[in-house]
Amino acid sequence: MKRLGADRYAKSKWKGTGLVAFAADREATGRPWQPGDQTQTVRMTTADADIAEALGLEVGDPVYERARLVKEANVPTHTLTSYYRPEDVEGTPLVDAKAGPAGRGGGFAVLTSQGLEPDNMTETICARMPSPDEIEQLQLPAGEPVMILHRTTYTAEGRPIEFARGVHAASRFAWTYHFQIPD
Repeated sequence: MKRLGADRYAKSKWKGTGLVAFAADREATGRPWQPGDQTQTVRMTTADADIAEALGLEVGDPVYERARLVKEANVPTHTLTSYYRPEDVEGTPLVDAKAGPAGRGGGFAVLTSQGLEPDNMTETICARMPSPDEIEQLQLPAGEPVMILHRTTYTAEGRPIEFARGVHAASRFAWTYHFQIPD
C-alpha cells in the first residue's frame, strides 16, 4: 500500500472529491475501497501525557477518542486513533461509531464545518516491535515490526484540533513524501 505522505491530506481530496486519507492511499495504489473497510469505536476518555501535550490540555482532561481499524480485502493494515477536544466535535459525525469515514470528506471536512479547518500538521514516524494486542489485531506474522505514526493537526492560527496515533503493519506500507524545500 502506498501512503502518499502530504498528498494524502490534500484539500482537493477531502473538500473536492470527498476522499478521506486512507481512501486516497487506496486510489493511488490502484486498489478499491469500501466504507466498511474502516471500523471504529468512539468513546469519551481522558488525555494521557501525549494527548495533553499535543492538544494543549491537562493530563486527565476529557477527550473524545475515535479508534479505527482499517482493512484491505479483510486483512487489517493499520489502526488510527484520533483524539479531539469535546467542545470541537460534540454532536458531529466524528463522535458517531458508524462504520466508515465520518461522512463525505471525513474528519477534516467535519472539523472545517465546525470552523476549525485543518491547515498544517506534524507527523512523526518510527518503528518498533508490536505489543501482543497489536499482533493479534493486525494479524502480524512472527517478528514483523510496526510503524508508529503520531500526527497533530492544526488550524492556520496554530490551534491544535486533532492528535492521532497510528500503528501500521510495516510490510504492508511504503511512505512517499513530496514537498517544497523550505528556504
